[in-house]
Amino acid sequence: MKIAITGGAGFVGSSLALRIRQDHPTAEIIALDNLYRPGSELNLPRLGEQGIIFIKGDVRNPNDIAELGELDVLLDCAAEPSVLAGQGDEARYVIDTNFLGTVNCLEHVRNCGGRIIFLSSSRVYSMAALRDIPLSDQNERFSLDAETSVTGWSPAGINENFSTAGPRTLYGASKLAAEMMIEEYTEMYGIEAVIYRCGVIAGPCQMGKVEQGVFTLWMARHVFGGALSYIGYGGAGRQVRDILHVDDLADLIASRLANFGNHNRQIFNVGGGFENSVSLAQLTQICEDISGNRLEIGSIKENRPNDIPWYVSDNTKILATGDWFPQRDVKVVMTDIYHWLNDNRTTLEPLFTEGSK
Repeated sequence: MKIAITGGAGFVGSSLALRIRQDHPTAEIIALDNLYRPGSELNLPRLGEQGIIFIKGDVRNPNDIAELGELDVLLDCAAEPSVLAGQGDEARYVIDTNFLGTVNCLEHVRNCGGRIIFLSSSRVYSMAALRDIPLSDQNERFSLDAETSVTGWSPAGINENFSTAGPRTLYGASKLAAEMMIEEYTEMYGIEAVIYRCGVIAGPCQMGKVEQGVFTLWMARHVFGGALSYIGYGGAGRQVRDILHVDDLADLIASRLANFGNHNRQIFNVGGGFENSVSLAQLTQICEDISGNRLEIGSIKENRPNDIPWYVSDNTKILATGDWFPQRDVKVVMTDIYHWLNDNRTTLEPLFTEGSK
């Protein structure tokens, strides 16, 4: 089997590459990455030790993708994942990477063969519709005010039928546009493809930021020190997200490489689910318990333009396929991050504390 992973030196891409190597020791695995995100270069030795071929290339450039040659599977993980991308900056990078990069991947598969697994995002859903969900403040977190199921959401979370109409950030819009193009290519050219709309993914080897990777950042501040603030929605840290360990995502991807089966041409929400959801205030307590350190958390009451108060992935559809479920809870995710930060303190502390004091 020959497998290529775009964004293969990033947090998700490198984690998937290493897991796939475990399950497929004789496979040819190629990681293509432009090393745009600071810290991604730290994953190159790990990939090399496992015989994973690294190509420095950019999905925006079709000639770079052409170096991959014939493939069995192309796993498209390349993305500019920041919800703040394009604010005050050039918007072309996020659009060209997330949308045109996927088109380039589709063209390569169409011409050279192979199946495609596309990692999309929960950010394809409408911000306005997400903000309209009735919530109440209970036990240090926002909770649904209604117990009944409504089209698109229920106490189990947000499902695949939730509205995608209206603004959703440039990141979300570019991911949704890429999904639509995948659907056209599968219909027109018969390409096998599956789309996974991922919630918040976390775990070791993630270079966390405020706008993407906040779970890792939260633990890093508790380990190395630095400032943290609850931002928006009253500044009390009531916002809720579900969290998916990157190894749980790897379990899913590894199970689908050889045969898409009943996942082909389907869109699935993939997240930690309600059982693995947590507010920022609750996350602070978890980080304190694991690290033994306590921080004074700042408070900024004003909402940010692209923020939402509550998102939990409804995994009902993917669970119904019968071959996957999240096995690692929030405490396991945060403990794994803690050990990674501590075990690599000399390398990581400067990266996480620069400008944080």
